Amino acid sequence: MAERQDRTALVRALGSAVRGEVEFGTTARALMTMDASNYRRVPLGVVAPRDADDVAAALAVCRAHAVPVVPRGGGTSIAGQATGTGVVLDLTRHLRKIVELDAASRTAVVQPGVVLDDLRAAAAPHGLTFGPDPSTHSRCTLGGMIGNNACGSHSVAWGTTADNVHALTVARYGGDTLRLDRGTWDGAPAGLRELVGSHLALLRTGFPELPRRISGYALDALLPERGPDLARAFCGSEGTLGVVTEATVRLVEAPGSRALAVLGYADESAAAEAAPGLLPYRPLTVEGMAADLVREPAGLPRGGAWLFVETGGDTPAEARAHAERILRAADAVDTAVVTDPAGQRVLWRIREDASGTATRMPDGSEAWPGWEDCAVPPARLGPYLRDFRALLTAHGLRGTPYGHFGDGCIHVRIDFDLLSGDGVARFRRFSEELAALVVTHGGSLSGEHGDGQARAELLTRMYGDELVALFGRFKDLWDPDGGMNPGILARPARLDENIRFDVLPKRPVDVTFGYPHDGGDFTAAVRRCVGVAKCRTAQPAGTDVMCPSFRATGEEAHSTRGRARLLHEMLAGEVITDGWRSEEVRDALDLCLSCKGCRSDCPVGVDMATYKAEFLHHHYRGRLRPAAHYVMGRLPQWLRLVAPIAPALNALARIRPFAALAKRLAGITAERTIPVLAGETFTRWARKHRGRGTVILSSDQVVTVWPDTFTDHLSPEVGKAAVRVLEAAGRTALYPERSVCCGLTYVSTGQLDKARTVMRRTLDRMGFSLGDPLVVLEPSCAATLRTDLPELLPDDPRAAELAGSVRTLAQFLEEYAPEWRPPRLDRRVAGQTHCHQHAVLGDAAERRLRERAGLEGELSGGCCGLAGNFGFERGHWDVSVACAEEQLLPSVRGAEPGTDILADGFSCRTQLAQLAGVRARHLAELLAEGLDGPAAHPSGN
Repeated sequence: MAERQDRTALVRALGSAVRGEVEFGTTARALMTMDASNYRRVPLGVVAPRDADDVAAALAVCRAHAVPVVPRGGGTSIAGQATGTGVVLDLTRHLRKIVELDAASRTAVVQPGVVLDDLRAAAAPHGLTFGPDPSTHSRCTLGGMIGNNACGSHSVAWGTTADNVHALTVARYGGDTLRLDRGTWDGAPAGLRELVGSHLALLRTGFPELPRRISGYALDALLPERGPDLARAFCGSEGTLGVVTEATVRLVEAPGSRALAVLGYADESAAAEAAPGLLPYRPLTVEGMAADLVREPAGLPRGGAWLFVETGGDTPAEARAHAERILRAADAVDTAVVTDPAGQRVLWRIREDASGTATRMPDGSEAWPGWEDCAVPPARLGPYLRDFRALLTAHGLRGTPYGHFGDGCIHVRIDFDLLSGDGVARFRRFSEELAALVVTHGGSLSGEHGDGQARAELLTRMYGDELVALFGRFKDLWDPDGGMNPGILARPARLDENIRFDVLPKRPVDVTFGYPHDGGDFTAAVRRCVGVAKCRTAQPAGTDVMCPSFRATGEEAHSTRGRARLLHEMLAGEVITDGWRSEEVRDALDLCLSCKGCRSDCPVGVDMATYKAEFLHHHYRGRLRPAAHYVMGRLPQWLRLVAPIAPALNALARIRPFAALAKRLAGITAERTIPVLAGETFTRWARKHRGRGTVILSSDQVVTVWPDTFTDHLSPEVGKAAVRVLEAAGRTALYPERSVCCGLTYVSTGQLDKARTVMRRTLDRMGFSLGDPLVVLEPSCAATLRTDLPELLPDDPRAAELAGSVRTLAQFLEEYAPEWRPPRLDRRVAGQTHCHQHAVLGDAAERRLRERAGLEGELSGGCCGLAGNFGFERGHWDVSVACAEEQLLPSVRGAEPGTDILADGFSCRTQLAQLAGVRARHLAELLAEGLDGPAAHPSGN
């Protein structure tokens, strides 16, 4: 009772003192239990301050109530320092302003929640950039970078964050504010100068000299010969001293052009030993990774390991010449220079996604951080890596090293067993031995991400007891009450406490999907999310889709990571206590568009569309569902039922009062127009058309066309066009004899029992060999057959066989009719690649077919926002429109007059029609249209 009263008093006091949001509810707390580390701590609540005054006010209230505070940026910390048991300050929601950018002095003044890419975008027009660039640059914040002294791949040229900070404004626990500058003791807490002055010998000898020494507090920055530099000493303090409310940072000149030299070596040790020899050539980066991190062919030169060496110049020729000098100096197995920006992005993405992809070993088993970023002198990196590999082997562990070879900093995820007591004990033993190994090589336990809870306990091995005790006294001068991020850095928690998996079920949860990539275990599927937060980007990378709902709302709960965190806490049962009945999880998943973008774009393959369907299945089992589930979720059966009276229903839908009543009863948002039903279904047309096409000479000339619900009842013109194209390619189109359905709408609304019934009936009714190609025109249905079908019916071999037979029209033509030449259309196109096609099917064949047909122009990425039933459901209109406005609508509005609009998905075409008044067409329609023109080519010629 007393604890509840204390909490109520704290909430009331914060609500009175702070203008920003004060959130102590279940969802807010559950979202902040973890960062990107192995650790989990449950906070009391979350405060999102609006400005520096709010930060100070929150700190004053928390001190008065003896409640600890954890400052948090993007939550991508890998050592556990962004988790805590008190109040979390969410600095990303409001404190995102670039206060000033002075190109002349090459400085910027920023608030702590500014995302690094936003600062770089603001500096780019001036030819400037911020040098440090961790792989999370699209979502990490400047405050978090200062807290961890982040570095990134360009540190060989531009140093760490501490090297690029001029001044800081800091609020301490209790609310008083300090200004920290270089070259002066002004702003230092009382007693700090005396503490330094009395330990000069220790500070001069106790710190190893290496470019990536991030561990501990940077007390050596306060030596008389170095400053003092209070701002630098504060960097890397991991939220344990105070909260940055404003920072003045240095900007550097960005090269006008860049080239990427890729050097192949026999193995990672050879690459590591070669890296220091390249530094005299002053490259911008020297990054390294081994073949076990590259899961797919990536156009890399021959080798078992590679160095990525970026060079800069005022012109492309100058940058390339610099890269070629490095090639001549490198004793590599094979080399390449990439000057094309798109080609460079493809290669850099492999490296930047490594923090996620490395969490799965090649055999699919899990790997975790914990010893993510040790650093040694670059000249010692080769021997260190050999010793490191030997230590892994001695402990029966596996890892995939990669990282900043030019700085001697190695990232690695290791297949620790963090689920059992014995596994955690081995994790501890390995950590202790690795710490000793790093010190033996003259290194730092942390070379980028900070110590957090993962390594701070072992700092005595690196610095000795006397210097670590001095760290404690240093913290006490800044934070005498011990309220700032306790348990981190000074007097740290044990490295094997607060493991985030401790609270998860020990036995598999009873679920409906098969989860083949996670051993059938839903808990293992949820564990996939390690928190690197690629889903939290304000702009998608290239053609990526993930995560449209987060970009629409900006709320953590509507990111893939946020939803995964809530599912984790649902399984844990500590914060979210009502399991599958949780309204918090339901509400977060409600705005998930089931676009499947995370399935392909998330570095660890989180599949939130599947998790959402699973959750809805359990949440509504035995309960009344929303009206939209009964109407749109069972759309195939309703459309088959009303097909004979489609003209009459179309007429009624044009009567506003009737349409309004129908939408209200069906759970459809009032802003939507009810789609027009086909007067003649595709299957009815096909029955009449059968026999009129090409005479069947052999089974090779036959292809089955899947009569999906959308093509059959809502856009039969697409099916007719596809049949014409297939016949022009010398193929005869066949169709299942009886009604079939992929189950998409049942899956998307979580009616999984019904979905499995429909899928089994479909498999029973397929009147052809399951191994024969099956052309599916609707991308969402093709994706359902390719993935959901075998994952819902894992024990039926026919499901996997049918899934393997699915082809898009372009894929079929390329694979089975390579001799056919499409009509030459010579037109410009715009539009969108369907999100399910991007995530599951790929669009390479479509791109090649468009090119052969003379269709010029790129289709946009992203999600159209309609997403099947999502955009029709009441309460989703604003998010649906926001998703369309991100990429699809601007690309169509910006198209030249006369441009054809392409969209293979019915949802995409409907969204364009209803929001932009634009008629979009399926690729099959454009090709069929061309068959009638003078540009048509006879088959095989």
